[in-house]
Amino acid sequence: MASPMSNSRGGFAAGGKEGLGFHVSGKEKIIIDTDPGVDDSMAIFLAFQSPQLEILGLTTVFGNTATEDATRNALLLCEIAGCPGLPVAEGSSEPLKGGKPRVADFVHGSDGLGNIFLPPPKSKKIENTASEFLVDMVSQHPGEVSILALGPLTNLALAVKRDSTFASKVKRVVILGGSFFALGNVNPAAEANIYGDPEAADVVFTCGANISVVGINITTQVKMTDDDLEKLRLSKGRHAQIISNMCKFYRDWHVASDGVYGIFLHDPVSFVALVRPDLFTFKKGVVRVETQGLCVGHTLMDQGLKKWNSSNPWTGHSPVSVAWTVNVDEVRDYILELLMKP
Repeated sequence: MASPMSNSRGGFAAGGKEGLGFHVSGKEKIIIDTDPGVDDSMAIFLAFQSPQLEILGLTTVFGNTATEDATRNALLLCEIAGCPGLPVAEGSSEPLKGGKPRVADFVHGSDGLGNIFLPPPKSKKIENTASEFLVDMVSQHPGEVSILALGPLTNLALAVKRDSTFASKVKRVVILGGSFFALGNVNPAAEANIYGDPEAADVVFTCGANISVVGINITTQVKMTDDDLEKLRLSKGRHAQIISNMCKFYRDWHVASDGVYGIFLHDPVSFVALVRPDLFTFKKGVVRVETQGLCVGHTLMDQGLKKWNSSNPWTGHSPVSVAWTVNVDEVRDYILELLMKP
């Protein structure tokens, strides 16, 4: 097998064009940290369908499925998208503090892809760990690499701990996580990605990087209805059929759990926040994460409405940008248009 980094210097131009060994000028370099996952898969296909992006690689983490299965799924998605040589780096199999990870197979199926049970991938993961790959790519291209973080933030926290300059060298990080001043989806206090590793989330939110966070208070506003799913199935979209097959299990869970006849577009909406931030408004504030007690995983933002008389756990940390409103119709239409693109 080639040296792990020999596959990663040029990346791949989105849309499937291999770009090994050369720089694709004018394209934004991104790494997708992911736990695929049905809606992760949709977001990854959206990225591959976006000509303005240069995808350097995928890093994997537990969440919607176990890390080993997330790696298998990431490799499969790259192959389906026509990029079988894209680096896939496997990340942590457990939260920072250790212990058994939370896995949402009841949402995404036992294979993570809606129980469609694809054949195993032909490609292999690289030798580097996810945190090593993240640090290496950001160091090779300081100020140029954006990260789309779609799962628990363990890999990013490990990268921050591995390299004290990581936060200052990454261009921006767009995170799907939290539920700001709204109910969670694991319990009333917490959203799944943050609940999956609250210690890691608190490390990342306070590391000083240029961070935008899209919580489920935003993503649950953007739904793909049964009619939208049928429109996608009947389209000539490059990946429409496999997405439609994945979504059957995912859609049925939404009906049983939330009474929603369709699906929430959590990860795809977060992808849109990366490429079309103009379709959102953001508020800046310091975000901390509860790591113990009844409200583990709760994300609480200091909105800056009060001058505190004494220091508190929010004092002295860099603010992040929290998605505050979303143009629901334009975001949904953008997602559908890309997914139905031949």
